[in-house]
Amino acid sequence: DNMIAARRLPAMVAIMVANGGAERSLEYDTVTSTFADFVETEVLPRVQKETGVTLTKDPEGRMTYGGSSGGAMALTMAWFKPELYHRVLSYSGTFVDLQRGPQAPHGAWEYHENLIMKTEKKPLRIWMQVGEKDNGWNKDEASLHNWVMANERMADVLAKKGYAYKYVFCKGAGHVDGKAVGQTLPAALEWLWSNGN
Repeated sequence: DNMIAARRLPAMVAIMVANGGAERSLEYDTVTSTFADFVETEVLPRVQKETGVTLTKDPEGRMTYGGSSGGAMALTMAWFKPELYHRVLSYSGTFVDLQRGPQAPHGAWEYHENLIMKTEKKPLRIWMQVGEKDNGWNKDEASLHNWVMANERMADVLAKKGYAYKYVFCKGAGHVDGKAVGQTLPAALEWLWSNGN
């Protein structure tokens, strides 16, 4: 609110959906358009109906945001629906192998392993953070469950493909570390809503 009042951010509405508990990983880590379709066809129409607020369909006016599996979901929403979302914010993104499918045999690990480099560049602006002691930080590559390695590889392939992105590595931080979020969120939002590098 303070950043909006100071004109550092545009006026915006945050819409947050509780996950399905035991179904959280299925909802967030599956590399398909299913969750984005659910948000678009069920959540946003309900928000508009109940609040009277008209939400933009302009992808430049929309952002997806999440931590952990929610970070993977944030990218997946924009990846499969770039006509609806151009801005992605991820804390400790679960770009690892949690939910396999026909299009993603290694789950969200596929983003940095195959999808980003093998797909035409999309009009996305991506901000990512990971902690030094994030989940699986001491696991090897074969595990496909090292969050630090996965996020570092995401940054590498995004750079190679020419994406607008920012990658923040927080020393001493853990998984979706509250101190890291508190210290970086204002700058992350400001960068995502700017047009510069």
